[in-house]
Amino acid sequence: MQGNKLRVKKGDTVMVITGKDSRKTGKVLRIFSKKERIVVEGLNIVKKHTRARGNQPGGIEEKEAPLHISNVMLYCQKCGKPVRIRRNLLENGEKVRVCVKCGEAFDK
Repeated sequence: MQGNKLRVKKGDTVMVITGKDSRKTGKVLRIFSKKERIVVEGLNIVKKHTRARGNQPGGIEEKEAPLHISNVMLYCQKCGKPVRIRRNLLENGEKVRVCVKCGEAFDK
């Protein structure tokens, strides 16, 4: 079973549109396509309690938790806001993701 086709790729800049981190932007670190979730750098921080193991000390560590893909939108640097995307076909037959508002290409 393959994962779903998502509009966001690893390394893209996205903006969170709902939840506690609303209106914040960050870079996509990981994508879980089967669960339709992504991990964004510096957003949706949760505290995880860890037990001491061997020479590693226990304590409370903060890490990024996955967000649902529907809670983020691709962020266009040219527009300065979250945007929807469209797929355009170039002359050489390559497909690129483009901003609906300004036409800026995300795949370079």
